[in-house]
Amino acid sequence: MKPDKQLTERCGNACELCTATGDLNVYEIQIPADSREDNRIVICEKCQRQIEKKEEPDSVHWQCLSSSMWSEVPAVQVASWRMLNRLRHESWAADSLDIMYLDDDRLAWAKMSGDHENDGTVELHRDCNGAVLENGDTVVLTKSLDVKGTTLNARLGTVVKNIRLVEDNKEQIEGKIEGQTIVILTKYLRKQGA
Repeated sequence: MKPDKQLTERCGNACELCTATGDLNVYEIQIPADSREDNRIVICEKCQRQIEKKEEPDSVHWQCLSSSMWSEVPAVQVASWRMLNRLRHESWAADSLDIMYLDDDRLAWAKMSGDHENDGTVELHRDCNGAVLENGDTVVLTKSLDVKGTTLNARLGTVVKNIRLVEDNKEQIEGKIEGQTIVILTKYLRKQGA
């Protein structure tokens, strides 16, 4: 969703986290049910992909949080705190967390994501060579596979176009072979062009 006039004026046509000026979108941060805070921030595509764990966090990119954590916008403070916690193994992020202050309500809001309790790793769908897979990619089978419950045999080298990632299992994708949608283990495929 593109920013409305009010958000555009607030952010000055720049990402509220890293100050990038291209591909800006409104991002809504989960908020407690009883809160009246505005949960919308304006962020760039790179920040959004990393916040949503669709790409590995880039520590150098996120050093911008040392500035954005002082924003007067509560939702920006919460987003900054969450990303700093994901990167807390970096000394600059740990130092920023040590000096950052959130009142009790905002801290409870920030902790809703659980980022402060995990190690910050991002689990992505990867092919047999470690290349990151995304919805819509084209892959090639690296092993002949018998499809359970059918007489279909997916042969080595079969091209599968327009795959769909299985959300709750990073080791599986869905794709169509001979018109039939099947689940394929990522360890038996390689991203075409990778």
